[in-house]
Amino acid sequence: MSERAVRQRLQSLELAGVTCLPKTQGYSEGHAERQIDSASVRERADGSNHADQLLQVLREEVAGCQKCPQLASSRTQTVFGAGSAHARLCFFGEAPGADEDASGIPFVGRAGQLLTKIIEACTLSREEVYILNVLKCRPPENRRPLPEEVENCRSFFEHQLKIVQPEYICCLGASAAHALLETTDSIGSLRKKWFEYQGSRVMCTYHPSYLLRNPSAKRDVWEDMKRLMEAMEIQLPAR
Repeated sequence: MSERAVRQRLQSLELAGVTCLPKTQGYSEGHAERQIDSASVRERADGSNHADQLLQVLREEVAGCQKCPQLASSRTQTVFGAGSAHARLCFFGEAPGADEDASGIPFVGRAGQLLTKIIEACTLSREEVYILNVLKCRPPENRRPLPEEVENCRSFFEHQLKIVQPEYICCLGASAAHALLETTDSIGSLRKKWFEYQGSRVMCTYHPSYLLRNPSAKRDVWEDMKRLMEAMEIQLPAR
């Protein structure tokens, strides 16, 4: 990294109020990865005015990540997250696909378009919620995330959620539910139940890509969304 880039990086961190970035292992040879200190993130996230800056700092950390050599070498770019830094509701998915890898934005492919329709049917917009995935890089051939990849990305999605501090989290699919709740139960058995994660209420439903393959499950997802909107005290129009 050039001296100018280092100076810009430090200015960005100072703007966000982050002063502690301990060295950890994981970058390629000759580089020292720096991760945001959890306590610092939690403390600064208490001031909502700094949430956008903190997410930007974390976005830069993710963009330089080399923890998973296969993913880092095959990605076009990392896919961090999108939406409001002050969202009441987060949608938590599995990993980017080809469209997301190309755009750098989560859930913009066919499954993403379906998620957008679901969000809008709940009288919300993508700008009002926060959308993120377990992995920030596209797995080759869109395979499922490997356990070590999930663990390498865990600090990133945990920090995102600490910064946003949503009241509700909706896990989309088994991979997201397993990563967040650290369970191996099927998505079918996790549906219709409430869980807790760091003060947020968590519900689980099918991933939009599953609905593209199994349209009959759309009814189940809509029932889940109605349950979620009821908990959030958002009145849905009659259908």
